[in-house]
Amino acid sequence: MIEAKEIHKSYNDLHVLKGVNLHIPKGEIVSIVGASGAGKTTLLQILGTLDLPDRRQESELFVNNTNIYSLSSKELSKFRNENIGFIFQFHQLLPEFTALENICIPAFIKKTPKAEAEKRGKELLDFLGLAPRANHKPSELSGGEQQRVAVARSLINNPGVIFADEPSGNLDSESAENLHKLFFELRKEFGQTFVIVTHNEELANMADRKLTMVDGNIV
Repeated sequence: MIEAKEIHKSYNDLHVLKGVNLHIPKGEIVSIVGASGAGKTTLLQILGTLDLPDRRQESELFVNNTNIYSLSSKELSKFRNENIGFIFQFHQLLPEFTALENICIPAFIKKTPKAEAEKRGKELLDFLGLAPRANHKPSELSGGEQQRVAVARSLINNPGVIFADEPSGNLDSESAENLHKLFFELRKEFGQTFVIVTHNEELANMADRKLTMVDGNIV
């Protein structure tokens, strides 16, 4: 599912990633832990195609058997929309839209017909126990409900892989625990691969595999 080779990233003189190599098979839940500044979020953004590594001849990234660095900018945007889902610490829901509308945005970008997108969105809301909240705006939802809406949004296009950056970092302990359990339910139901950056040791230890980053590399 994900194959990364010799991933480097520098910001001016700061060498953040120092030749990361990584293989994650389909359906695996992987957590990435490490101290602040170890490069976890930078690696997640590069694996998720939101950022590019330093240009090096030996660097490679394959996601779902696609050579990411062979794609044009337009092709990459299309690939990301159709194959990758994202969950962030701050849910980044649009305040003027309802829960259902927020969920459907990636499907609308994909040009999925409105009726089809909304049908899928309602199915996800129902699966996540949020059906009664479909027409509520983010300000009318609890923090846990907002994060579940963000999870549904990440799933709307049936992506093969979900990248999560501190997904429970802004939640109370009960909501965080529910979210952690949800990832495993989603893997069982939909077969997604999950890559999760977290400081939450409980979530990290629940994963199939825990990777620790130190000083820009996986140890």
